[in-house]
Amino acid sequence: MEPVLEARRLAKTYREGGLETPVFADLDLAIAPGEAVAVIGASGVGKSTLLHLLGGLDTPSGGEVFVAGQAMAALPDAERGRLRNRALGFVYQFHHLLPEFTALENVMLPLLVRGDAAAAAEAPARGLLERVGLGHRLGHKPGELSGGERQRCAVARALVTRPACVLGDEPTGNLDETSAARVFELMLELNRAQGTALVMVTHDRRLARRLDRVLELRGGHLHRWVPD
Repeated sequence: MEPVLEARRLAKTYREGGLETPVFADLDLAIAPGEAVAVIGASGVGKSTLLHLLGGLDTPSGGEVFVAGQAMAALPDAERGRLRNRALGFVYQFHHLLPEFTALENVMLPLLVRGDAAAAAEAPARGLLERVGLGHRLGHKPGELSGGERQRCAVARALVTRPACVLGDEPTGNLDETSAARVFELMLELNRAQGTALVMVTHDRRLARRLDRVLELRGGHLHRWVPD
């Protein structure tokens, strides 16, 4: 079965002036359809950088990233954007909802960006918000929602296009323990129900061990993590 997301010999080096800072090199990763994978590691090892490369938000120094079998680097910018919109969803530590839009409008946005009519975008956005427990908050703007509600709205936005894979960068890291647990359970539930693959960067090893696979980024390579 073809991976929904794959990195082959991925490398990233930051250059500033005459200084080079390698993050990783020759990194390989394949995510199967519906698989839930956690990426852990010490602060500063490059976990967020890896996620940005996988999502096409940053350019690798070497190697290739394949999304739904297509090499991202080989695509023109516009086509790369369309592939990212269709095949990937993103959930960050901070929700990045647009403050002037309602919860419903924020979740509709990825569908509108890909060209769906507003009337066609509203039903799936409304359905997902109801599913994440925000059916009574459709007309509320982000400033009128709690932190946990904003993050649940962000999860709905990430899933509204029914992507092949969702990339989560510390999606529960800015929440209290109760809200974090609820958002994590929600992401797992939707992963199982929709068959959407999940790659989650997290510092919480207790949550990480509940996913299908846990990988530790260490020394520029991904290692299978086995809990003590």
